Amino acid sequence: MGERTLARMKPRARNVAAVGLTVVGLLAACGGDDTSATGSGGPTTQTTETTETTETTETTEGGAAPVIDPGDGGNYDPTIDPADFVDTVDNPYLPFAPGMRWSYEGTSDGVTEVTEIVVLDERREVMGISATVVRDTVAADGEVVEDTYDWYAQDADGNVWYLGEDTKEYEGGEVTSTEGSWEAGVDGALPGIVMQAQPQAGQAYRQEYYPGQAEDLAEVTEVGVAKSIALGDYTDVVVTREWNPLDPEVIEDKYFAPGVGLIAEQGIRGSDEVIELQVFSG
Repeated sequence: MGERTLARMKPRARNVAAVGLTVVGLLAACGGDDTSATGSGGPTTQTTETTETTETTETTEGGAAPVIDPGDGGNYDPTIDPADFVDTVDNPYLPFAPGMRWSYEGTSDGVTEVTEIVVLDERREVMGISATVVRDTVAADGEVVEDTYDWYAQDADGNVWYLGEDTKEYEGGEVTSTEGSWEAGVDGALPGIVMQAQPQAGQAYRQEYYPGQAEDLAEVTEVGVAKSIALGDYTDVVVTREWNPLDPEVIEDKYFAPGVGLIAEQGIRGSDEVIELQVFSG
């Protein structure tokens, strides 16, 4: 995908070549002891509990310390066994049952965007895993500008994994780019976790890993909070902060409510994006 920020329930890839930004004074990520993202029965990857300061061997392209440190020292190699995955995605903070729909509205760079997300009643096999297919369509000022099929799967412990996407950008009704498309297990790309089974403040993790193309990171910053949007008031909300070392000026916060999923998104730095859920059908 390009630089334009989208209201995605998935992590977002950006056009690295178009960024060309020098990073100055980024907030240091807070790393501590590594912990497993899953229990003994599921796939394994590393998360890190954060504290006030950290040291890491990873840096951004500008040489500054990372905003989010996943705690793997840049050596990301999750163990993936298809037998450890289940057919349903029912994590309360990111449920994907066939037929579920979400509609979001917001603004980015002064442009009104509407994102429609629907869980399809179809599957796609990725790395031997039967993944749930989620369609994500974005319209800017009433014109479809992106149409994406995302692939998710949940392991037996309840972690939701992101396995890739098939995305197309449009202009004037014509496909202009498929940049940002990737598939776990192809060309060195690896899956990542988009929602922890038991979110806890301080968990930091990779949401995707396709070097130089898709490297989104997330950190749980708060749990059990209240969040009000026009659609209603929500409690027991999980807040995550997302950042991509390939687009290091941008930091975004996302809010997830139990039984619903993503309810709001807000740019914290490098983005003026504000997005809220308008319609949800479970």
